[in-house]
Amino acid sequence: MNFALTVFNVMAQLLVWLIGIGILVIGVIYVIDRTQTAHTVRRNYPVIGRFRYWFEHLGEFFRQYFFAMDREEMPFNRAERSWVYQAAKDEDTTVAFGSTRDLRPVGSVLFVNCPYPTLEEDTVPTSPVVIGPDCRHPYQATSVFNISGMSYGAISKPAVLALSGGAKKAGVWMNTGEGALSPWHLQGGADIVHQIGTAKYGVRDAQGNLNDERLREVAAHEQVKMFELKLSQGAKPGKGGILPGEKVTDEIAKIRFIEAGQDSISPNRHPEIDSAEDLLDMLNHIREVTGKPVGFKAVIGAYGWIEQLCEAIKVRGIDSAPDFITIDSADGGTGAAPASLIDYMGLPLKESLPLVVDLLQKHGLRERIRVIASGKLITPAQVAWALCIGADFVVSARGFMFALGCIQALQCNKNTCPTGITTHDKDLQRGLDVTDKTQRVYHYAKNMQKEVGIIAHSCGVPEPRRLQRFHCRIVQDDGSSKPLNEVYPGLSA
Repeated sequence: MNFALTVFNVMAQLLVWLIGIGILVIGVIYVIDRTQTAHTVRRNYPVIGRFRYWFEHLGEFFRQYFFAMDREEMPFNRAERSWVYQAAKDEDTTVAFGSTRDLRPVGSVLFVNCPYPTLEEDTVPTSPVVIGPDCRHPYQATSVFNISGMSYGAISKPAVLALSGGAKKAGVWMNTGEGALSPWHLQGGADIVHQIGTAKYGVRDAQGNLNDERLREVAAHEQVKMFELKLSQGAKPGKGGILPGEKVTDEIAKIRFIEAGQDSISPNRHPEIDSAEDLLDMLNHIREVTGKPVGFKAVIGAYGWIEQLCEAIKVRGIDSAPDFITIDSADGGTGAAPASLIDYMGLPLKESLPLVVDLLQKHGLRERIRVIASGKLITPAQVAWALCIGADFVVSARGFMFALGCIQALQCNKNTCPTGITTHDKDLQRGLDVTDKTQRVYHYAKNMQKEVGIIAHSCGVPEPRRLQRFHCRIVQDDGSSKPLNEVYPGLSA
């Protein structure tokens, strides 16, 4: 009895102490808030005003679970993310009762079903496409859906390993992003597209110029199938890559040939490229040094330069043309970029993709230059739309991030990614199991190709590459729809 009373007295005294300390802390915070001049809300409402900032921060996470409807969240809504999650887990992606998608908004995509769809026994494998047929080492690619550029450094080692392993299993290629080729890209065994950004990471000299010897070293890897010269990126056209210093580890610095611990800011363009002629010179130099297909990636805003490029190719000869062009959308993704560029700069893919395809067709270059579509294409319908427009391939980064387990926490630029994808915090990386996520990447890629095939078969063609503009319609202002070949008549259907 005495022992219990003693324990009770100790607990009571402890509670009193805690209350006293709490009152003291609140008092100190009150004085700080009342006397500071940086935050009006805290100055007028000491202590409780701090909850405003806390709730504002939490709202970013709660909206997607409690308040946003299935198809209204940005940049990707719950319906889109859910399909990717289910496909990546190889779960049933069918739905019941009826679609929650509103078919009335202007711009809505509708595919035209055929009265006599393709029978299962009449389907054919996706036809391969040769990129750079005149190169010393041309690349024959089969998959219409591949992994877009994500740099090692912007994403973590476990993420790169899982992407590479899953790409190998699915038979899709993986783009390194501008952060150069790491051992983890190669370890999974996937076909690699090596991207050369404006800082020329991995293939640069001490001054940031292109180094032919390092270029040959990268090209010597059999897995490296193509080189992509990045002119601009969807989320930040006109701005180079941004990697905060805390993400520039000794290992990443060694891979990129930069200084560890320092912010890595790429130039906003290649200093030596100032015209169509300069661009063709650079592309042909890389192709000559490596012997492999070379193309470029760009966001389309002003497009007169595409016309000039086509004219320059006709003067030089068709062999001088890039082997492919990757067209990135203005709503593309990134780890870090100024909001003014993310929100306002560049053309979205729905406008830029048909524009470029039609310009290449107009100049007789469509068969020579392969077209790759990039930017917010993570579901089968979006991929099928791009194929209808005229793309040869579609690439996605954020779709594969969702396959890895991304929850759209919007922490990519802070080294605090809760799923371990975009962080170098070992404790957070621990949550990303490479073996499991390799399977998810594989399943996502395979199920994507399967469902794009289902759309193609419903349209009456035996495989996705046979899709044409007349197979897809777009809702207009008056509520009716028009086929793509009427909306974009430049390319004969």
